[in-house]
Amino acid sequence: MNPAAILLLAGGVALAGSAGSKPLSGAAGEAAAAASADPGPGSAEVAAPLPGGGLARISLVFRQGVRVSTAGLPPGFLAAAPAGDWAAFGELSPDGKRWALGSLFPRDVWGQEEVLHRVRWPQLESVWLMASLFMGHGQRYDQLQAANPGSAEKLKAGDRWLIPRALLSEDLGGSAGGAVVRVQPEDSLDDEARVAAFRAMLSYEEDAEGKYAGYHLRKGEALYSSVVMRYTDQVDPQGVNDLALEIARRSGIDDVRGIQPGQLAKIPLEALASPFQPEGTVALAEEREVRAEVRRIPRVSAGARLRGVRIVLDAGHGGIDQGARANGVWESDYVYDITMRVRRLLEQDTDASVSCTILYPGLGFSTRSRIPAPTGRAEILTTPPFANDGENPNAVSVHLRWVLANHLFAGFERAGDPRKTLFVSFHADSLHPSARGTMVYVPGAVGVPAAFALPPSRSVPVKELALGSKVSFSALERLQGEARSRVFAESMLKALQDAGIPTHENRPIRNVVLRAGKSFIPAVIRYSTAATKVLMEVLNLTNPDDAANLKDPAFRERYAQAMVKGIQAYYRK
Repeated sequence: MNPAAILLLAGGVALAGSAGSKPLSGAAGEAAAAASADPGPGSAEVAAPLPGGGLARISLVFRQGVRVSTAGLPPGFLAAAPAGDWAAFGELSPDGKRWALGSLFPRDVWGQEEVLHRVRWPQLESVWLMASLFMGHGQRYDQLQAANPGSAEKLKAGDRWLIPRALLSEDLGGSAGGAVVRVQPEDSLDDEARVAAFRAMLSYEEDAEGKYAGYHLRKGEALYSSVVMRYTDQVDPQGVNDLALEIARRSGIDDVRGIQPGQLAKIPLEALASPFQPEGTVALAEEREVRAEVRRIPRVSAGARLRGVRIVLDAGHGGIDQGARANGVWESDYVYDITMRVRRLLEQDTDASVSCTILYPGLGFSTRSRIPAPTGRAEILTTPPFANDGENPNAVSVHLRWVLANHLFAGFERAGDPRKTLFVSFHADSLHPSARGTMVYVPGAVGVPAAFALPPSRSVPVKELALGSKVSFSALERLQGEARSRVFAESMLKALQDAGIPTHENRPIRNVVLRAGKSFIPAVIRYSTAATKVLMEVLNLTNPDDAANLKDPAFRERYAQAMVKGIQAYYRK
């Protein structure tokens, strides 16, 4: 297929390096520009001509980016077979990306050395979006700003932004390739030192609205990632956005996209996570008690072969419950594949005793290079197996996972060392799109109950539930459970970083989940009797780079290898 012809139909842009450099006029250009006169505050859509006739819908959604309807789309426009009716921009082939950009922005001029982009929808576009679409990653926005020193970050219709060919992504004829991960001075520190460094940047003040923690933003930092997701427990998109806007209002920030270095951000005290609460608060005292336990808790040695270690692996969701979904990836099958790879490597390279909580009957414990569609059946491996019914708090299978794991650990603990028990639950998150990489949740000592019992249920006749659905923990067990899990999380994150796998840039270890205004600890680790227990949020599906990594079987294998190395490091004195 001739790329130049494709782009001609899309609205008259010429390939970087080709002779043409002016937009197409006439019927084709008018068709490509067809869109609602007022796209509204949240999205815009165009009907884009396809080679050989027909139209395809392309939508631009605020904070989510570009997606394309796959109906009638030429196979050459897709980098891989689509998982649904829509394909994210990152799932398009180079030809597909050029066609989509030409259709969305028919007034852009593509020359041999640069692209001149004209802002069409200022309420939807941003410098981050331009960098993401044209340069391969939104975090290259500072390079784009440097190339346009006279352009305001607050966009207006018709604004012109120049994108030099050297900054274009490889797919668009440039040399900017690979993902960008911002480096900040705190990245080299361990979790406790990093949190201490972040805390030292705060000042505790008071204004007409009450007390707040003040933070002065550094160059390249944003309210979303460097304030909200660092200093509070908010990570989900809506919660992050709402709190960022509240901080902006209180701080006198008119445009969150145009914040200058040194700007003071006022964070309400009630929004602060425990490590950043003021001196004298109960939350800060509890945080410091856990940190002290981390330093004094004895390490358990099992050697590289993990002799005497009992491990239970849990792949989140499955069957009717696909989990989070974004950018053409769904949580269940991909974390199941990583879990199976970890299982295989542990059985192959160590002497650890390994079990899983869940099985996809049609797949067994095998791994896959290609995951074409969600798997319809999954069973919790109780006796007899129980069909997975979801991950919501009321789902039976959520509780059966920890009941089963505790049953497996109980049999081991009678003959082995209970300190050598490990529970790992694998998930993939759907956070604010600026977040990237692995985040590890540990069971916060304050949130683990002293005792808990599942109510009796005759509708779930499984042996493990009848034998044990009650747990109890002493204050010391709760404290040591969080401490050991934090040490393990640190070991895992180092192994991932050594393998070049991204981890969350601010606070990758957290002891509470905050969603929809509610704080909680996931049941699988809250009620686990394992000495060490974590929930791994492998990647953030709403981040295009993370989603692309998860689709790659080579990445999933590399992730599993790093996991096993992290486990070995944890049990090595």
